[in-house]
Amino acid sequence: MTDLTNVKPYGDTLDDGMVQLSFTLPVPLTNATKEAARQLVVKMGLSEPSVVHAGAISDTFSFFIVYAKCRQGIDITQIVAPEVTLKVLSKKEVDDFIKQNMKRKLNVLGACIESDAHTVGIDAIMNMKGFNGHKGLESYHEINAVNMGAQVSCEEVIRKAFDIQADAILISQVVTQKNIHITNLTKLADMLEAEGLRDKLVLVVGGPRITHELAKELGYDAGFGPNTYAEHVASFLVQTGKCKAAAANL
Repeated sequence: MTDLTNVKPYGDTLDDGMVQLSFTLPVPLTNATKEAARQLVVKMGLSEPSVVHAGAISDTFSFFIVYAKCRQGIDITQIVAPEVTLKVLSKKEVDDFIKQNMKRKLNVLGACIESDAHTVGIDAIMNMKGFNGHKGLESYHEINAVNMGAQVSCEEVIRKAFDIQADAILISQVVTQKNIHITNLTKLADMLEAEGLRDKLVLVVGGPRITHELAKELGYDAGFGPNTYAEHVASFLVQTGKCKAAAANL
């Protein structure tokens, strides 16, 4: 039985604390740099480190995988993590809700903004075929889904939102180096606010490093991470109440 007040990583046996780390060091691969990687893990507070893989990336960079033991546990019972609260509806339930409450199609705009060229996330939510057996928003009869694709500027998103009278904007951000996703997302939220659109539509962001808490901090209505499908997003849109308000305002 797991003690939820002192949860440790699991490797071979319960509570053994085994973890796997991977990292790159800006040094050539030698026996000395392998030992440096091992000692670095000790300084992180882990014990019994073992370098199980070391590879040269170039003449000046090396990659390491290290196994080690974590001494500390975590009390999960004291953790509160904000998450999107919703009842996941079927495609038919979403369509029926929109038809009965909005009396018109729900206009949803999707894009991967600024320098981010990865369309996998936005396509999984928007496109007809969807992903992993979950059909995208284009397959919903009562949703007008407009997918702008990748590397779309915030200015273009806002112009398109005006053009289609968007009830919701869905943004995908995959690239996170140097926190560029935060810069991009903040820019869009600020521009929507300046144009007087922010309170008139639902603003949602998704991506591998997106949490609901982060999304709310950046001025978004919801944030979805991995294992999110179109039905999760669609269910959120119709349950927020803001879509009906958007219909009245735009």
